[in-house]
Amino acid sequence: MTSLLPLLILLLLLSSAVAQDNTTTPCPLDIAILRNLVSSSPRLTIDRSQACHHLRQGIRLLHSDYLRRTGNFLPPLSSAGSCWLSFQRLVDDYLPNFDVRSSCGFSASWISQGCVNITTVRDFETLVSNSSLADLDSACNQPLDNRSPCASCTTALSRLQALYFPRSQLHSIGNISDCQVYPWIYTAAAIINPIGKGAVKCLFSLDFTSNNSNARKKKITILIASAACLVVISILIVLIVGIRIRQRRKGKSKLGSGFGIISSRNTTLVKFKFDEIRKATKNFSRDNIIGLGGFGNVYRGQSIDGGGGEVAVKRFKNCSASGDESFAHEVEVISSVRHVNLVSLIGYSIATIPTEGHQRLIVCELVKNGSLHDHLFGSEFHQSSPTQLTWPTRQRIALGMARGLAYLHYGAQPGIIHRDIKASNVLLDETFEPKVTDFGLAKFTPEEGRSHVSTRVAGTMGYVAPEYALYGQLTERSDVYSYGVVLLELLSGKKAVMKAAGGGEGDGSSIEAASLLTDWARRMAREGRAAEVAEEGIRDQCGAVLDVVERYVVVGLLCTHPQLYARPTMDQVVRMLEAEEVSVPKVAELASGAVARGIMDDDGEKWMEGTGSREELLVNGYGNYEYVRL
Repeated sequence: MTSLLPLLILLLLLSSAVAQDNTTTPCPLDIAILRNLVSSSPRLTIDRSQACHHLRQGIRLLHSDYLRRTGNFLPPLSSAGSCWLSFQRLVDDYLPNFDVRSSCGFSASWISQGCVNITTVRDFETLVSNSSLADLDSACNQPLDNRSPCASCTTALSRLQALYFPRSQLHSIGNISDCQVYPWIYTAAAIINPIGKGAVKCLFSLDFTSNNSNARKKKITILIASAACLVVISILIVLIVGIRIRQRRKGKSKLGSGFGIISSRNTTLVKFKFDEIRKATKNFSRDNIIGLGGFGNVYRGQSIDGGGGEVAVKRFKNCSASGDESFAHEVEVISSVRHVNLVSLIGYSIATIPTEGHQRLIVCELVKNGSLHDHLFGSEFHQSSPTQLTWPTRQRIALGMARGLAYLHYGAQPGIIHRDIKASNVLLDETFEPKVTDFGLAKFTPEEGRSHVSTRVAGTMGYVAPEYALYGQLTERSDVYSYGVVLLELLSGKKAVMKAAGGGEGDGSSIEAASLLTDWARRMAREGRAAEVAEEGIRDQCGAVLDVVERYVVVGLLCTHPQLYARPTMDQVVRMLEAEEVSVPKVAELASGAVARGIMDDDGEKWMEGTGSREELLVNGYGNYEYVRL
């Protein structure tokens, strides 16, 4: 009898296991929801590499539907087997031979496994505060088909997830299967009702939207783009034909009359008739001449538009009609340049006069206080003597010139290289504010009458940079050299070119010992006498600010450095003159002959100093700089 007891216990256990298998309940999840969504998207393609992610999201969608119907997050554990079978049948229809649990690592009980004792809607709402639920409702209780509402909703969900379902805390529990997506499941069940394809895409990243509308939108986009291309091509054809016709008419209308060429290429620039300018200058009366130059004379004239003011008219010499189009284009570019330290161009005129030949004229604002050359050296034409300029006035002139040139180089579009910076091309108004003139017109010289393009060096002896005079290499730093010469003239009161006088030996302080002002000033600096480059009157005025005068002399020497890239740019010059905290080499450094190429660092506030060795530059990280000799 006792020997039969173990056998009876074994039979009871087997019958219990069989009974448990027979108690598996039907799956309460509505698998048909997923089937309907998939079947409504006939062009839907499923990527096997992303299949596990999509299947997990599909199960969460089914959980949200179950939560909405029953108030419970998860179905009973007894229904897990039947739910997996139903879900596998759906997958087999679209992904044959793809076992969900083995391929994705899903456990049998996972579909019914709970999290942190949250099983019902009430459990969730007890855990989450009312204010957080209100924020979630405000952000998600709206159509989520578009990106902006969807982004607002997912942001609110992420915020709630971080507050109540942080991964660090859930990880210690050991079950983080669906805890972090409970807010999404709750939102789909309790806030969004009914849930559409837009909400499914937003909350579960399952895109079941119809591709037909996308295809239709793509076709419409292609049609619109094609139509736009046709319209643009048609407009271009019309414009090209119109330009050709206009050019032919323009060529026929170039008559040798006193009315000149009146074009409408740029409405901001006035195209005057030659007779209007003749009348304004009283037939170019000699009494109205206010300036003489190699390119032509400058006349004072009454305002041509009847405004009652005065203008300056520059009449070019020895012109021919072949370069008119280039000249007109150039003055139109220059007319767009506006700066307080640049003379404004008002208009121009081109005409062929039978008795006077071909004429080119420009009309500018009149600056009544003469040129810097007149004030520094006097004027034989005006029979005037030099003016004793105060130090503040010279500072204003130096800085204003620098600002005007910096704007020409870097503010104007396209940038303009002056090519003929000199004291006579710097005009002064009643307050001695400088205005640079003749910028951009150096290429329109008498020798260039037949061609707009020329390699002839334009400029004035003593002001022209060495690389430009010797090799025709023209850059913005060629203007910097000329500016440096004018700055030294302004400081010293001496002309750029001085003829050497006999017996120029001695201590070297005499200007007669050198033919160029720059050579003399550089020699004075090497001897430690940079401040003596300035006029005696300036040194007497400055007193305690001789270091400022010396600073200006150093800037002038840097600008006139023989090596092109050892010169600063004009915007760097402006910073050195404006701000004392921007360092420049000391006079002792000039005496030693070491000056860094590149002048300042990237911030424009520190001079690259050193002994002059390339090794030191490489150690300090300035590998692109080289030291050159003054």
